[in-house]
Amino acid sequence: MTVLLTTERLSLRAFDAADLDHLLDLDSDPQVMRFLNGGRPTTRSAVRADVLPRLSRRIPCLDKPGYWAAEDRASGTFLGWFEFRPVRDDSTAVVELGYRLNRAAWGRGCATEGARALIRTGFTELGVELVTANTMTVNVRSRRVMEKAGLRYVRTYFEEWPDRIDGSELGEVEYTLTRSDWQRHGEAAG
Repeated sequence: MTVLLTTERLSLRAFDAADLDHLLDLDSDPQVMRFLNGGRPTTRSAVRADVLPRLSRRIPCLDKPGYWAAEDRASGTFLGWFEFRPVRDDSTAVVELGYRLNRAAWGRGCATEGARALIRTGFTELGVELVTANTMTVNVRSRRVMEKAGLRYVRTYFEEWPDRIDGSELGEVEYTLTRSDWQRHGEAAG
């Protein structure tokens, strides 16, 4: 098991085949999937064929995966995952931050803790220059995590999605954080 980093309460590690049921449980929770697909569960075959391979894929410029399983350090309980993935396979300059945690981890600061640790690692060890993240405008909890992690609102934008989700008519929001802004402001807060 490859551990990327640990925080006070979290361990972030690479995914493996044993995570299939964890991902199935996570992606079957209608509340977890609310802002992703309207709350529809992901099938076991889709997790096996699509989700797990995508989350396990190594990024060439990192020589690591871009997605990391999050576990509670004290109990080893699977909490969900974090994305810290370069937008291009050949450069770590711009990375996308994301997270999907099970409801047991909600409201405990785990998303903020993991996001801050990944941002710190990206800016201090991986050559990251810009972190970007996005969510639906109406996803207030995710937006709050982005703000607590030091990212700032950049824009609201609209895309055509295959299926309409309640709230999608209000668009998506993008947040970003540059290394220089993090050094000036975010590093002390994070």
